[in-house]
Amino acid sequence: MNKIDESEIIHDLLGRSGPKIIQKDGVLRFSLDSVLLADFVRVNPKAKSIIDLGTGVGPIPLLLALKTKAKITGIDIQPELVELARKSVALNHLEDQITIETDDIRVVHSHYEPSSFDIVTCNPPFFLSGNVKTSSPNEKIRVAKEETLIDWATLVIQAKRLLKTGGLFVFIHRASRLEDLIVSLNRERFALKRMRFVFTKPTEPAMMVLIEAANRGRKGSLKLEENLYIHEKNGNYTDEAIKIFRQEESQ
Repeated sequence: MNKIDESEIIHDLLGRSGPKIIQKDGVLRFSLDSVLLADFVRVNPKAKSIIDLGTGVGPIPLLLALKTKAKITGIDIQPELVELARKSVALNHLEDQITIETDDIRVVHSHYEPSSFDIVTCNPPFFLSGNVKTSSPNEKIRVAKEETLIDWATLVIQAKRLLKTGGLFVFIHRASRLEDLIVSLNRERFALKRMRFVFTKPTEPAMMVLIEAANRGRKGSLKLEENLYIHEKNGNYTDEAIKIFRQEESQ
């Protein structure tokens, strides 16, 4: 493993018995979104290949390795994040299963055989470019959070190019953008299979939505899963959130 420099810190990705992840200040760190997405992903035992688009420091590949032996590729356009993700893969001794590459989602399909993946995962930029309320002065963070380099419609096209027929595109996004999400998925002939809304508290509107869509899948078989609440009304984590985060192991 490459040496960890003084600016890098090793964190528990879940509980103390779970995988470790290397992070640093000044770049986008892993978040709740990645943990929720990895938990939502269903991996068929027959699945052989998974690709995570915009992998950042690599939390989703690391978490997916807990539930499958399939080969996992993570790509990101920022070399600094790729280097951190590679260090985390090595730290967890997962080099034989996980590969991290510097790549641009807009052209990633040209670097792999068409229709070569069983699952595509993505925790994409949530916000439209130029929104003053959500924009970050840090360019590295802004690229990861805003659609400055790639928009949602292009991302869906790329997922379709990478997926086998029937392959799954699994992602998390802002619930407020659900209409945009569905329009682009329908245009590229994805069939919605599972959807789950995520709420910060029962008293607040849905914050996020988790979606599983099948490439050229059969329409009309959407399963709307029970809402996921992160906090109780009193602010404490819900039992389900604790189970997902493995909080009991990290206390």
